[in-house]
Amino acid sequence: MLEYSRWKYLVILIALALSLLYSVPNVFPQDPAVQVTANRGTKVDAALQQRVESALKKASVPFASSEIGKDGNLLVRTASDDDQTRASQAIRDELGSGFVVALNQASTVPAWLQAIGAKPMFLGLDLRGGVYFEMQVDKEAALAKRFEATAEDMRVLLRDNRIRYTAVEPRKDGTVVATLGTGQDPVAAQRLFARNMPTYQVDAAGNTVSVRIPQAELDKMLTDAVQQNIGTLNNRINELGVAEPIIQRQGADRVVVQLPGVQDTAQAKRILGATATLEYRGVVEGNAYDARDAGLVPPEGRLFYRKELGADGKPIPILLNKRVIASGEQLQSASSLFDSQSGTPAVSVRLTSIGGQRMFDYSSQHVGKPMAVVYSERIPEVKLVDGKEVRSTRVNEQVISVATIQSTLGRDFQTTGLESMKEASDLALLLRAGALAAPMDFVDERTVGPSLGAENVQRGLKAVAFSFIFALGFFLIYYRMFGVITCLALMLNLLMVVALMSLLGFTLTLPGLAGIALTVGMSVDANVLINERIREELRLGLPPQKAIAEGYERASGTIADANLTAMLAGVALFAFGTGPLKGFAVALILGIVTSMYTAVSVSRGIATLVYGRRKKLKSIAI
Repeated sequence: MLEYSRWKYLVILIALALSLLYSVPNVFPQDPAVQVTANRGTKVDAALQQRVESALKKASVPFASSEIGKDGNLLVRTASDDDQTRASQAIRDELGSGFVVALNQASTVPAWLQAIGAKPMFLGLDLRGGVYFEMQVDKEAALAKRFEATAEDMRVLLRDNRIRYTAVEPRKDGTVVATLGTGQDPVAAQRLFARNMPTYQVDAAGNTVSVRIPQAELDKMLTDAVQQNIGTLNNRINELGVAEPIIQRQGADRVVVQLPGVQDTAQAKRILGATATLEYRGVVEGNAYDARDAGLVPPEGRLFYRKELGADGKPIPILLNKRVIASGEQLQSASSLFDSQSGTPAVSVRLTSIGGQRMFDYSSQHVGKPMAVVYSERIPEVKLVDGKEVRSTRVNEQVISVATIQSTLGRDFQTTGLESMKEASDLALLLRAGALAAPMDFVDERTVGPSLGAENVQRGLKAVAFSFIFALGFFLIYYRMFGVITCLALMLNLLMVVALMSLLGFTLTLPGLAGIALTVGMSVDANVLINERIREELRLGLPPQKAIAEGYERASGTIADANLTAMLAGVALFAFGTGPLKGFAVALILGIVTSMYTAVSVSRGIATLVYGRRKKLKSIAI
């Protein structure tokens, strides 16, 4: 007999309801918008919102609305892409470098749908556009970082070999010069450096020893830095959760980053371009106010400022050691949390074995003395001078915490003094993703226009629609009533694919559309197998209801084998492919899973509803 369990019907109804619910957000268009996000030390509030609105009205830029979201960012909606571009420029001119101003797409999905996690599919750069960044390695900053690291290595060698020195500093001519103390042997220092730095050129003159890094090694360092930065950017984008990013090297010192369908472009720009890190430094004895006012800085010290303001309304100065105890480069893991003692946001860090050993060595020798945590951030700036863009970088260094070392520290400890949990989360994200080997500046930032994407969307949807219509037409003409059943199953299959892609935050590209079109064809194959098997059972003389039951039972194994083979191909594409290939693979795998369910289970349920209760069924329309 032709039977179908009630619980299976209930599953079909639930699948239909959920598919409709999670597919609906795709019919809501997105508004062009400009997002304003606060940098460290600034905040987005009602006063800023009013300031932005006044700037837009003054520049005669129309806007639909402005609102401060739950994430603390200001979102200004515009009516068109042209208004969006004009609004972003006007807001940048008004706010300066204190805020990140980025182009965005604002969702118009109702709040009740968003509350249950229903969201539209993101469209890739080839369909809707997205964010395009071109970043360039700051060569001067990268070389300065290498020279400073060489200077620190030289200081360690001199200390370990008990050779007194008064200063070890990089010079503008590309050398690092060590000035020895009175009575020290420069020849011995020269031999020491030559032995430990065999590829460097070492010279001695008077009481100084100079070390020069060969140009070939500097060039190699820049090349390696770009390659390492690509890996770091990959890690940071993975932390952001952006689907199908494209990161490519362009030329000797540039990297192109494409983020299709990204929702929070301000967050992406801040995380990608930031070179923020933590440094742990010892506190140097001395009068910091004299150092600030008269320039009386001890040889081993360097002047920093705390984030708190003093009685004079200026940041409080503090003298810290030039030597860094440990930094973000020695970090193994980082996570944000609330400090159990103070209840304030904090970052829990774990150092590598090398960093942990350095922290142990320093803290064991300085118990009872203060140690500071320095937050360092490089902020790129663009200014118009005589009508031309002049790019520069502002380095922001703040002492966020000074605490007395109560006992010997190891690899695990916490850093407090952060302003908000969001700041703690961002800092932990940056530290986990790794520090950039060399600072990078944004030399080009734009969103890819939607005009070409709209045409691609139209053509892609037309291809899917025609493949669907051709399949439905064939089934309706050739299989009659079972063609209607197959059409209903195909419609639910397409609905389920769209719902799953939306639920998973899939970024739809042209290859993804091709994958959807292919799954329609594969679902057709499964239904053809079932219908032809039913016809074969009828030709063998079985009663109609028995023929339907046997047709579904005997075709199911063949369908499973065929789809499993195709799914393995999709898994291989996803595992070994990159970019668009992954999108095609995801669409293919999801389509195979849903087509197996709709072809075998849903269509059987519909057939049972139509023919299952007829006691004297003599023939069926197939």
